[in-house]
Amino acid sequence: MAIAPENKLIKSLKMDSEHKGAVEEYIKKASKKTEMDRTATGEKDGVFTGAYAINPLSGERVQLWVADYVLATYGTGIVMGVPAHDQRDFEFCRKYGIPIKVVIQPPGGRLSPENMKEAYTEPGTMVNSDIFCGLFSTEGINKINQYVVEKGLGRLKTNYKLRDWLISRQRYWGAPIPMIHCPNCGVVPVPESDLPVLLPEGDIDFTPKGRSPLADSKEFMDVNCPECGKRAERDPDTMDTFVCSSWYFLRYTDPHNSKEPFSKQKAKEWLPVDKYIGGIEHACGHLLYFRFFTKFLHDIGWLEVDEPALELFNHGMVLDKEGKVMSKSLGNVISPADIINKHGADTARIAMYFAAPSEREILWSEEGIVGAARFLNRIYRFAELAKSHTLNEHIKQKELSPSDLKAYRKLNQTIKKVEGDIGTLQFNTAIASMMELLNIMDDLDLRNSEVFKLCMKKLAQILAPFAPHMAEEIWTILGYRDSIFKSEWPGYDREAVKEEEVTFVVQVNGKLRASIKIPVNISKEEAEKLALSNERVKRFIKDKKIVKSVFVPNKLINLVAR
Repeated sequence: MAIAPENKLIKSLKMDSEHKGAVEEYIKKASKKTEMDRTATGEKDGVFTGAYAINPLSGERVQLWVADYVLATYGTGIVMGVPAHDQRDFEFCRKYGIPIKVVIQPPGGRLSPENMKEAYTEPGTMVNSDIFCGLFSTEGINKINQYVVEKGLGRLKTNYKLRDWLISRQRYWGAPIPMIHCPNCGVVPVPESDLPVLLPEGDIDFTPKGRSPLADSKEFMDVNCPECGKRAERDPDTMDTFVCSSWYFLRYTDPHNSKEPFSKQKAKEWLPVDKYIGGIEHACGHLLYFRFFTKFLHDIGWLEVDEPALELFNHGMVLDKEGKVMSKSLGNVISPADIINKHGADTARIAMYFAAPSEREILWSEEGIVGAARFLNRIYRFAELAKSHTLNEHIKQKELSPSDLKAYRKLNQTIKKVEGDIGTLQFNTAIASMMELLNIMDDLDLRNSEVFKLCMKKLAQILAPFAPHMAEEIWTILGYRDSIFKSEWPGYDREAVKEEEVTFVVQVNGKLRASIKIPVNISKEEAEKLALSNERVKRFIKDKKIVKSVFVPNKLINLVAR
């Protein structure tokens, strides 16, 4: 069980001096973190209080920890962990050696804490759950809730995270708050005919004074009251930038409209957004308002959609070498400018893309930069070698040498792979496939190769979205005058991408017994012959007769033996 560092109950806990000192030190460190840092994805930490809570259903003692990923402002400020079935809790318990109890078994499976490498988070059958053992977990949740209420052990309550939004900011940049402060009339809204209120561009002093820079601009502040006509002042504050970013995508549909925020017809034509990409840290900020504004505008008839996007893609956070989220407040941010100045922008881009899948966290390391630089330098050397070669774009596979044929196949498979990976934002595997192509090109006989320059040309084109500067340079080396971005995306030879061999599964009575490499598109009879000759398969059909076989071309054969 984890309790928030700010929770007042901590003071009432009976702790020995050792645990008390550790808890106080941890609370002091937690107080220096922002809420965003504390709730961001990444490795969680905490400290044991030496105290225990009692599970009211089982009567068992549960270790009580202080952990800063728990917030005092949400619910009770205390969270019960379920380490076997929540990945964050699982990692926390593995880190600190806290016992893990399996309470849900997967259908047809058998989990134990010793054989688990990650939390099991899917539905299943309840175990180690007293009277609830044997229930399917989705049903068990309702049964337990009902039992807790009936026994007077608790009550059902919905907790909300909704809080007031303080939108005023004491800075120049932002949308001015359209209010006028009049000594006679009080706070008066700026008339609609005078909107939008524009920021002044003249007498602005940005020296920090503990107030908005606009407060010292007579050009901006001095105004007549719209109601009584007497001298008054504008509100000096500007709005939180979330106010603008909550609807900016709508303005994109009609950016030059001077009469309204956007045309309803153009919004109808363009929206909703097909795929929206952003960081998970915006889930309780920008993305919430992004949806709120859309639903509000839908309700008042400005939009036909009530959801702004069809799909949301959350990219991973960047962690430092200790696994902590990089943030200004922790002082562990590595400046991109320093990396770019030392290694170049393309090296930084490749290192970021290759470090992990786009949706996963990136553990930043200097080794990643070194590897990215090595990859790009290698491509550059290949380009220098290719410039003297003749380009052959009309390849006939039957006329190629074995090494050229292998490279030509790999080239086309790589183009197809990169094209697909860009569509799904899997940039790390796209780069990995380019690295594999380089390895194949390394084996070519450069004096006689028919495909080397073609490989280099198309490699430059598929590299361009990832490393645009390097790709442009290679394009020039290869003899092209126009920008590489004026060339078309390379197509691939559909015949060349076909594999000559596939991994084929052999089952005996429905159970996997072997995986073998077989030529593509062989017949059922040929596949059965190869399967029966496999040594592992032979052991499972010994003294048995094959009464039937089920064949799925290029995938599997199931031998039914009696």
